[in-house]
Amino acid sequence: KKADRERCAEIACQEWLDVRGFGQVFAFKGAEVSLGIRGPISIHQAVSVSPVDIVSMQITKSVNSEDTKDGSRASDTMGTKHRIGFGLYVVKGSVNVQLAEKTGFSQEDAELLKEALKTLFENDASSARPEGSMEVCRLYWWQHQDKTPSVSTAKVHRSVKIRPIVDRPKTYADYEIKYEDPGCVEPEVYDFV
Repeated sequence: KKADRERCAEIACQEWLDVRGFGQVFAFKGAEVSLGIRGPISIHQAVSVSPVDIVSMQITKSVNSEDTKDGSRASDTMGTKHRIGFGLYVVKGSVNVQLAEKTGFSQEDAELLKEALKTLFENDASSARPEGSMEVCRLYWWQHQDKTPSVSTAKVHRSVKIRPIVDRPKTYADYEIKYEDPGCVEPEVYDFV
């Protein structure tokens, strides 16, 4: 049974990049245990550098999709939509070499991840994110030569300093971004603005 689970994990990692990169929990129907695969990629939640202003607006849906209490169709539905006028967000992440070896996450997979981060919001428009309203402005990519880097991931993350240069930032240009060498390999820096 353990051999079957290990073989299933091996096949899943070979077949699917997302499993190889991010991991997966497979719950088998009727089985007493699930199969958990720890992926090497860790992505933190996005955090705004400065406080953001949330703008709320009333919206109306004019589709007769719901019945009213008396059985007739409602002609519209009121709701509220929220958006942020401007925000500069930082997302941090890492790829764990030891877990990458276990799942088979390769250098080619890392290049695909890097490309996905560069083009994150392309062809991803929605009502909440109209085309061109969100973009990746800069990407720092460190590739250590050793399995265990000489500097902690936390120290690497802290090496990028971002501070507003105006009281109420409204654009990316309203920030100063500096890199302070933490004593490890230099990052690849991609500027998209």
